[in-house]
Amino acid sequence: MRFERVRLEHFKCYADADLRLERGVTVFHGVNGSGKSSLLEACFFALYGARALDRTLDELVTIGAEEATVELWFAHGGESYHIKRRVRVRDDRATTVECVLDESDGVVEGARDVRERVASLLRMDHEAFVNCAYVRQGEVNKLINATPGERQDMIDDLLQLGRLEDYRKRASDARVGVGRVLEGKRESLSQLESQIEAKVEKELHEQLNAAESELATVREELERYDEQRETARETLDAANSILEEYEQRREELDEIESEIAELTETIEATEREREELADEISDRRDRREEISDRIESGLDTAELSAEADREAVEDLVDDLDRRDDEIRDEIEQHRLDLQRHRENAESEREDATDAEERAAEKRDRAAELESGLEETRTDLEDRRERLAELDSEIESIEETFTDAPVELGNAESFHEEIADELDAVKSDLTSLEATIKSLEGDIEEAQDLLDAGKCPECGQDVEEAPRVETLEDDRERLADLRAEREELEETRETVEARLDRAETLVEQESERNRLRDKRETLAELIAERENSIEETEERIETLRAEADKLDAEAEQHRESAEEAEDAAEECREAIAECNERRGELADRIDGLEDIVADFERLDALTDEIEARQERREQLDEMNDERRDRLGTLRERRSELADAIDEDRLAEAREDKERAETYLEEVDGEIDAREEQRDELQARIGAIENEIEELESLRDRREQLAETVERLESLYEEAEQLQEMYGQLRAELRQRNVETLEWMLNDTFDLVYHNDAYDRIELDDEYHLTIYQKDGEALDPDQLSGGERALFNLSLRAAIYRLLAEGIEGTAPTPPLILDEPTVFLDSGHVSQLLELIEYMRTEIGVEQIVVVSHDDELVDAADDLVHVAKDATSNRSRVERRDTPELPAD
Repeated sequence: MRFERVRLEHFKCYADADLRLERGVTVFHGVNGSGKSSLLEACFFALYGARALDRTLDELVTIGAEEATVELWFAHGGESYHIKRRVRVRDDRATTVECVLDESDGVVEGARDVRERVASLLRMDHEAFVNCAYVRQGEVNKLINATPGERQDMIDDLLQLGRLEDYRKRASDARVGVGRVLEGKRESLSQLESQIEAKVEKELHEQLNAAESELATVREELERYDEQRETARETLDAANSILEEYEQRREELDEIESEIAELTETIEATEREREELADEISDRRDRREEISDRIESGLDTAELSAEADREAVEDLVDDLDRRDDEIRDEIEQHRLDLQRHRENAESEREDATDAEERAAEKRDRAAELESGLEETRTDLEDRRERLAELDSEIESIEETFTDAPVELGNAESFHEEIADELDAVKSDLTSLEATIKSLEGDIEEAQDLLDAGKCPECGQDVEEAPRVETLEDDRERLADLRAEREELEETRETVEARLDRAETLVEQESERNRLRDKRETLAELIAERENSIEETEERIETLRAEADKLDAEAEQHRESAEEAEDAAEECREAIAECNERRGELADRIDGLEDIVADFERLDALTDEIEARQERREQLDEMNDERRDRLGTLRERRSELADAIDEDRLAEAREDKERAETYLEEVDGEIDAREEQRDELQARIGAIENEIEELESLRDRREQLAETVERLESLYEEAEQLQEMYGQLRAELRQRNVETLEWMLNDTFDLVYHNDAYDRIELDDEYHLTIYQKDGEALDPDQLSGGERALFNLSLRAAIYRLLAEGIEGTAPTPPLILDEPTVFLDSGHVSQLLELIEYMRTEIGVEQIVVVSHDDELVDAADDLVHVAKDATSNRSRVERRDTPELPAD
């Protein structure tokens, strides 16, 4: 998998950015806080959404913007893909309004569906991606600091072994579930057998026949007792009718006697009430005379005419009340003015205090800025010195080309020419060596023939043989060839020396280009720092001027507060004078209100006298009516006393007593028989239910026996499946542990040149142990910070390599992403990190490696350099890449 392009709009600190990512090693560099990591977060967000970044959507949208868009183009498995996510802010809440994945087979829409499709496509979710290929800032030691169990889960998930554990757990859960059900069914079957045996022993059909025979006898007895009880009830009803009639007459007679007594008492009480009313009327007339005298005296005191009535007094009270209201309104206005002046004074004092505090803060901030300014100037001078050193190094390299056989800029082509020339010389030398070797063989063979005198095959004399005759010529030619070889060897040495010189020139030319790029970056940093110093100096002057202005404002606020306090005191004096005037009015109003109250009392007494006179007349009329009613009641009392027959009444009482006695006795017998009948019916019902239950239990026993047999077979199958998944995962994990251990040692030996450590051991539980040369075992956390970071990166590289090679190339190989990996590394360890990156690219074949860093060594080693900067005015980041072709339009 390889990232090809990412485009941002209003994402975090980016207003607009469009960046193409190439193969090889790409380094994002820039000052801290410029937005380097945000580019990687954008790619990760495009793949997996905001939850993968442990952030909310609100945090991803640029402050002040309403919408953010992230687009990512990537290649995977020979296919091209494009993801677009768009987030919109509504009512202070951000939501995803568009999430689309374009692929060759169609379009996937929706945040959840896209996230699931990406996880399926890459065969890893966001956590697996982070654990395998994305070393986020501050998490370089994540795998080392993890527990062995956590490390095991991470690696198992990456190698797809987690699915086998899921399958094993599912099989285990199924086995346990089937086992619980099987035990329950077995227990239920045993209980059914016991219940059936117990019911058979009861002989239920014999019990049913005996109970039904006894029930028939009890029902015959109940019918006979019911007939006798009905006769007794008729006798009781007749006696009760006679007694009720007597009781009604007796009750009427008692009521009449009671009413006669009540009427007599009521008439007497009414007469007494009439006498009391006469006394009350006399008393109220006396009080009315007293109040009239008091009113006359009060009018005189109030300087009113003796003929003044209640209405005149009330009008005067209303007039005085209006004058009191006017004074009260005047007081309220003064109080409002007092409150306003007090609030103004308090507000002015608070404003003065606030202005003084703000002035102090601005002076403190100016002092802080001035304190840090010297450090910034020192750093700027260091950078200027470094810039001068770079200029000197570049000039030194350029001077080496003054007497060089090639001009600056043509070293590479010059090197190729010399290399071609050396290849030609070597080719000639090789051909010459072959000729010399062949000729030496011919001479040696001819000399052997000559020494022998005869051919060993044909036996002829060799003196006249052609090879023997040219022996001297061949020797002369061999001498010439050897001389020519010496000349070619000298020529080769000369050309090799020239090639070494050309290689040196190529390296110097490359170093000069690298230094020039570095100088340009440093010059940009110096310019930014100079601008920062100027802005800080201007800010200090502004802060101090603002502080002086705030001090002046504070003094004005305090003068305004004193003026408001003086105005408040004047309001207090005016309120006191108004209160004194209200007191005088209140005394006069109280006197007049007493006169009005006496007028009211006088009217009330006149009304009470009239009402009592009317009441005496009503009571007299009521007593006349009661006397007429009393005569009628006395006549009815005599009629009722003559109508009562005592003999008939005694006979009815005797009949009632005999009927009640019999009913009590027969009810007891009937209750006993009914209880016996109910018990027998209940017993018969219970026996019938037990017979039905016995049949039902037998049916259930057969069904349950079949279920137990099926569950036993299913339990065995689940147990076998669980063991199979467990064994398969253990075997695969063992193979992966051995391979990962070998790859980890291979990687660590490559990048960590230290004779102190011998090997690394990874056991079956993913516990890591480092062995020193002396055999002592160490935990990874006993290493130094730089060693731990390099060890962790080696472990990440081994896991990545295992994914790419360990399971037959079926796993994806995403880009290797390192976000600030040098935080815990010194310069020596950074060099080893560079070796690890080169190893991942050349040996393992990682197609794309993206590094976020401002380390010079990493910047120098980049195949592609992306500069990230932030505008100090707009606080927005931008990306710049040099010598990069313009991106095609959408």
